[in-house]
Amino acid sequence: MLRFDTLIIGSGLAGLSLALKLADHQKVAIVTKKQLLDGASAWAQGGIAAVQSPEDSIEDHVRDTQTAGVGLCDPIATRFVIENGARAINWLISQNVPFAMDDSGKHFHLTREGGHSRRRIIHAADATGKAVQQTLAAKVRAHPNVTILEHHIAVDLITGKKLGKDDARCHGAYILNTLQGKVHTIAANHTVLATGGAGKVYLYTTNPDTATGDGIAMGWRAGCRVANMEFMQFHPTCLFHPHAKSFLITEAVRGEGGILKLPDGSRFMPWHDERAELAPRDVVARAIDYEMKKRGLDCVYLDISHQPEAFLREHFPTIYERCLSLGIDISKQPIPVVPAMHFTCGGLMTDLSAHTDVANLYAVGETAYSGLHGANRLASNSLLECLVFAEAAAQDILMQSASPRESLPSWDESRVTDADEQVVISHNWDELRRFMWDYVGIVRTTKRLQRAQHRIQLLHEEINEYYRNFHVSADLLELRNLVQTADLIVQSALLRHESRGLHFSKDYPETLPEAKPTILSP
Repeated sequence: MLRFDTLIIGSGLAGLSLALKLADHQKVAIVTKKQLLDGASAWAQGGIAAVQSPEDSIEDHVRDTQTAGVGLCDPIATRFVIENGARAINWLISQNVPFAMDDSGKHFHLTREGGHSRRRIIHAADATGKAVQQTLAAKVRAHPNVTILEHHIAVDLITGKKLGKDDARCHGAYILNTLQGKVHTIAANHTVLATGGAGKVYLYTTNPDTATGDGIAMGWRAGCRVANMEFMQFHPTCLFHPHAKSFLITEAVRGEGGILKLPDGSRFMPWHDERAELAPRDVVARAIDYEMKKRGLDCVYLDISHQPEAFLREHFPTIYERCLSLGIDISKQPIPVVPAMHFTCGGLMTDLSAHTDVANLYAVGETAYSGLHGANRLASNSLLECLVFAEAAAQDILMQSASPRESLPSWDESRVTDADEQVVISHNWDELRRFMWDYVGIVRTTKRLQRAQHRIQLLHEEINEYYRNFHVSADLLELRNLVQTADLIVQSALLRHESRGLHFSKDYPETLPEAKPTILSP
């Protein structure tokens, strides 16, 4: 059995920043499914939103967030995050993250994205997440108090209930070494779920392969409530190309003047919203979905070719080079784009210290429902949320006294055998992602949701039987978590009898006067 003061499951921005804030005082372990930089944070292009200019204000950022969230943002959590935004950015600057400067070379360049009334997004060209993660990862690797367990995936949390005791505390987790096929027991005074979202529950997503809803599913099984799982954000502009594999075209392209067009070159966003290309993501994604279905299109086009080539190379070097490698010169041609699942706005319910309902268990980042995002996340608020709640969790953890040390049982494999047919896993994985895309996508109906729910119940039974009888594998664990997360999404969607933000139902097209979160209890 391995023992640490704090066990962090996940190595995105929330996990790495939390580890750094704890490591001078504690022994910390970071568990990550692949390598340290393989999570969604490193894929973030646009930047981090925070009030950093005299032309901007806390009230403006709060209002923009609440407008995008369509009345469902928790007002206390929203203000808490935004008021701590500049401090979070200053901490990253102190870590020497190479943010882009303006033309004067004296100030950081701030860009604007959909839903924002001001330029407030600090960035590192169009690869902000990569720049931030590389900077923090180097510091984490160098810290003597941090143990990094790469190629390890959490099997499940160890709670008092699992140990046959009355207490509901979390004592650590069972962790599978995917290279050796061995399950290890890790005991910890505090366990933090920072596993990201659940984009891989859908056929088309901008998320990496690691985004399989692990933290949400494990927290739910451990006794945590979840909230607002029906609000799955589809990014409007994912590069449409057979060799692109879900390459995101950042919102900042529209912020810098990019125009959405039909194949004949006509602009369509002003027909759908007066804010046109700068409307929030849910509005733009639905508009694109509508035009594609109405006209039988494979994609629409995002045109930024009116900007000079030098401007595009400076502001969007990653996008420029990626598109060019696929034969698309964005200084001369429009970019073919489609919507794709991008961000999980709901998750495990947490307070302002990132506590979940289970003692000694925290959730930060996309795994958590902090109350910030409401019915639709405002662009570039996600990395901000990671930073602010990692700081809050660190402060809370360091104030806690150590729990009595429990002797935890080893993982019991005495009644399982090697799997006879892996095809069961691959077939169910593919079926799940396809029917979630078809039935629980950008536009929903009650009948589609019920069809999805019926199929999920059948998959649940098959996978649970498989889990009980065979040795665990990474694919099996991810599929088990995806099916659980899909079930929570569909349950939540069926409970919301209105259309609000990211949840649009043809059966309930109106928005109710009162905005209420959807809360599920185990």
